[in-house]
Amino acid sequence: MTHYRKLLLPLSESPCGLAALRLGLDVAGLWGAHLAAVVMRVDARSVAPLAGEGLSGAMIEDMMHATERESAGRATALERVFNEAVLAAEVAVDSAPAAAIGATASLETHTGRDEDVIPGLAMLADLTILPHPNDADSDGSECLHAVLFDSGRPVLIAPAAAPSAIGRRCCVAWNGTVESSAALGAMLPWLRQAEAVRVLHAPEYQRNGPEAPALLPYLALHGVAADVVAFQPVNRDVGAGLLAAAADFGADLLGVGAYSTSRLRQMILGGVTRHVLRRAQLPVLMCR
Repeated sequence: MTHYRKLLLPLSESPCGLAALRLGLDVAGLWGAHLAAVVMRVDARSVAPLAGEGLSGAMIEDMMHATERESAGRATALERVFNEAVLAAEVAVDSAPAAAIGATASLETHTGRDEDVIPGLAMLADLTILPHPNDADSDGSECLHAVLFDSGRPVLIAPAAAPSAIGRRCCVAWNGTVESSAALGAMLPWLRQAEAVRVLHAPEYQRNGPEAPALLPYLALHGVAADVVAFQPVNRDVGAGLLAAAADFGADLLGVGAYSTSRLRQMILGGVTRHVLRRAQLPVLMCR
């Protein structure tokens, strides 16, 4: 892939969701891409199982109507947010964009749970943009994990506040895993147009793959000049060391492989993915 053509963005009314929308529009502008924003509506039938909890049919029906009203109100509010953001970003609204007309955006509505619907949509997008998972008790939403594990496509995780720039100074985390290789491939469009590129690695975190210096001739074949820097964990935390090294470089985009070990094991023991998801203050492109 030489550049991104289609971006996917599930809309959210949270502050992090608004930051992700602004980032998505900025990325669409940078690449002349199409941003497909998605509003998820709740399936009112999902309350039907409560009928087995001692509720009458009339009560269930009332709950379904209330769910439909609330979902419709949320969809209307998100459509207003989308229209205001698109207008401010001066991005054209076009539900059927052509390949060469520049940045465009569209809004579509789907019914169901984010984690069930978004991964399928992500399969036909070059990049899915998701909000920063800022819950202190979680390393990310179910939707984020579902897209990472089930779409086969990269995810761009927005920081809590929309950045002033993205893709000028890029870092790639490398540890010789399949996941880090996938992240490198997804980062190539950014790396080709970046002003500066750095490969970051922690020697004690290297797995059974090529070591970081081997990336330089490969990147050179793609027209990318980069350097390689080893970093040390901070307080024995590799994720903290990685983010510190990216900050030292002044990076405005970080590419990393996600969940090199099982997600369950990392959620119990910690892990680089978990730390980066919680603590990153710059856009992070993740692949698995």
